[in-house]
Amino acid sequence: MDLKIEGKKAIICASSRGLGKACADSLGSEGVELIINGTDKKNLSDTEKEFLNKGYKVQSVLGLMEDEVTREALLQACPNPDILINNSGGPPPGNFFDWSEEDFLSAIKSNFTQSALLMQAVIPKMKEKNFGRIINITSAMVKNPHLIMGLSTSARSGLHGLSKALSREVAQYNITINNVLPERINTDRQTQILNFQAKLADSSYEEARKELEESLTAKRMGTVEEFAGICTFLCSEQAAYISGQNISVDGGNSTNLI
Repeated sequence: MDLKIEGKKAIICASSRGLGKACADSLGSEGVELIINGTDKKNLSDTEKEFLNKGYKVQSVLGLMEDEVTREALLQACPNPDILINNSGGPPPGNFFDWSEEDFLSAIKSNFTQSALLMQAVIPKMKEKNFGRIINITSAMVKNPHLIMGLSTSARSGLHGLSKALSREVAQYNITINNVLPERINTDRQTQILNFQAKLADSSYEEARKELEESLTAKRMGTVEEFAGICTFLCSEQAAYISGQNISVDGGNSTNLI
């Protein structure tokens, strides 16, 4: 299928590894020009070289997305993006009664504010072009909250609310805004969570992973490529009538009807 996005320009946040990198790779294979981002200089440089070797057009911007200077650098590298993929590492799991005000504010800054400000920056130009695709990579915990992930769930839920309201305002300009919710995709984030759960249960990582996979409907974790394929389709011309949605990528694991 020709997704009709060849030559489009995309800013992909937190894209030197994991889900962000997989999304950038998938978009690059469709002929999209990439502006990638990461906080580890070597990882980012290696990813840029890998993409260049594949023939992709790519630029990279080093820095934390929470920092205004990083966001400004991304917009300077690509002042008129057709596609924005908001992505950020979630706060670590923990105990609600141990979290401080600083912990809550930090989660909001990294999992809500930076994405809101980038949407605010890119939508006016998208309106002028009558084309825009915005995807927020969030978390299945928004639909299926667990208290140990409360920092992430709280901040990302706020982003969902804003995105839904905003999507209704911009649909007439052929701009879509969707949230894609990964659950149990095989990434470093899952390794972090499994290590935390293993520690709580006084077991090994291997035992925790085996127990997890046995509990999943698909009996396995998802791959980053499977996740990225959904995001890339949502960026296509064909997905123009899909907006304001919270799309779970979870192997059918959720028991929610909606």
